[in-house]
Amino acid sequence: MAKYSKLEVLQAINKTAMVPVFYNSDLETAKNVLKACYDGGVRVFEFTNRGDFAHEVFGELVKYANQFLPGMILGAGSIVDAPTAALYIQLGANFIVGPLFNPEIAPVCNRRLIPYCPGCGTVSEVGQAQALGCDICKIFPGDVLGPAFVKGLKAPMPWSQIMVTGGVKPTKENLQAWFNAGATCVGMGSNLFPKEAIAQKQWERISTLCKEALDIIQQAR
Repeated sequence: MAKYSKLEVLQAINKTAMVPVFYNSDLETAKNVLKACYDGGVRVFEFTNRGDFAHEVFGELVKYANQFLPGMILGAGSIVDAPTAALYIQLGANFIVGPLFNPEIAPVCNRRLIPYCPGCGTVSEVGQAQALGCDICKIFPGDVLGPAFVKGLKAPMPWSQIMVTGGVKPTKENLQAWFNAGATCVGMGSNLFPKEAIAQKQWERISTLCKEALDIIQQAR
């Protein structure tokens, strides 16, 4: 069961405007990365369903966060079907994110008052997702669609709340472009978690990258 209400999740996403996106099959590595993000100021974290038994790692991460990281909100990403969404919700997911928009996932999340952030690549998909109760729509892949897509979408649909994921970089130029276009928040993956930093267990480096990115975002908004 989700620990945080839908309103709390949406407020946290809007406040920090950044959701780290991460997967690792090793629980201890995942815990260290989660803690590093927390120490860097992150309060919303997406663990992706990208490997065998990923849900088992996620379930343990939820327990760890609830005990040691007060205020850290965990959600599940790379969710493409309703049964998988239900599984992660049962394990404590506070929100569900997908690379695509599957209308069957929306009612599963709505029944449990869990935010569903579907991946959309057209204005029509965003409109359909909003009609099914999706407060924040994920624009994916962001580096393919570009800031101009967000700006163009917001012109006729200014109420839209947009999370941009895919190719987002923790640089002033990149982040400024997205927020100038009207993005509500960004999802950031590999650029926050350099492979060598993970391999060498440089957790403080990840904390620093998170803090620097959050500082840039606050200035860009």
